[in-house]
Amino acid sequence: MSNAHIEPAGARSGRARAGLLAVALAGLCAALAVASLGVGARPLDPATVIAALLAPDEGRAAIVVWQLRLPRTLLAVLAGAAMAVSGGLMQALTRNPLADPGLVGINAGAAFSVVTAIALFGITRFSSFVWFALGGAALAAGGVYLLSLRAREADRQVRLVLAGIAVSASLGAMTGIVTMLDATTFDSFRFWVVGAVGGRDAGIVLQLLPFVLAGGGLAMALAAPLNALAMGDELGRALGLPLRAIVGGSFLAIALLAGGATAAVGPIAFIGLIVPHLLRPVVGPDWRRIVPLSLLAGPALLLASDIAGRVLAPPGEVEAGIITAFIGAPILLWLVQRQRSGRR
Repeated sequence: MSNAHIEPAGARSGRARAGLLAVALAGLCAALAVASLGVGARPLDPATVIAALLAPDEGRAAIVVWQLRLPRTLLAVLAGAAMAVSGGLMQALTRNPLADPGLVGINAGAAFSVVTAIALFGITRFSSFVWFALGGAALAAGGVYLLSLRAREADRQVRLVLAGIAVSASLGAMTGIVTMLDATTFDSFRFWVVGAVGGRDAGIVLQLLPFVLAGGGLAMALAAPLNALAMGDELGRALGLPLRAIVGGSFLAIALLAGGATAAVGPIAFIGLIVPHLLRPVVGPDWRRIVPLSLLAGPALLLASDIAGRVLAPPGEVEAGIITAFIGAPILLWLVQRQRSGRR
């Protein structure tokens, strides 16, 4: 038998680890989804939850599960997957392990658009916020992308980060001005900006789904080219890769995923930063494995954060965005310290 067809042992073991991790994450997501349907002001045991899912028209438990908790759970799954994958794409695109979608103005663009919608048009429904926030996120990310194109390829990553910081700072300042001058706008805006999956209706799940499907599919298609780009632009050109198309496609996927998720649930931080770092030690730096696994790990993290928020302060709850900040801030400090130690 020719050695050319023998798969290296390292590749086989990496694929096996990825497969086992995918099964474990799928099981974890299923368990957390059932827990999410059962945890709340009226606790339900797993058997009651499953019975309510199978009989949606029978009893008060079915009403609680189908009308209140199922949309919340599905929204956490979609938003968690979108944020995790977009964070991985951002890290691959910038070759910066500390990058996340907020770096290209996604959060700032969405926030400014929401403030504008409230102040100018009096919009207060989350289902209407989605389209304004998504448009603002896409425009901000597109502006950063166009600014980065003017740089030489060798300086593209640095120019991308600087452009993202500048756009985010400018939009953040304008958002702050509007909310300071208009108390009514601030009161409506603060419920969105804290980041939460509760209080949204089923319509937002349906609005977010196409963006997650389109962005996730594009991210899967870009995983292999991003592996090549991780070795540098010179190698990418040597392999005949269309660099600008890959960068542009990555920006489009980030805008669809992070923009849609931020529009639906607010700017929940750290999921896009943390998830690739949790997966990389297990499956390696191969984006063909990290991207699909992020579609499972992101929902698990956001579901766990949302459940923890409901358990920590009964009968009220702590928003998921606050929980992820408590989890993510120490991890970020540890990552920064590790980066500094690695340079010495």
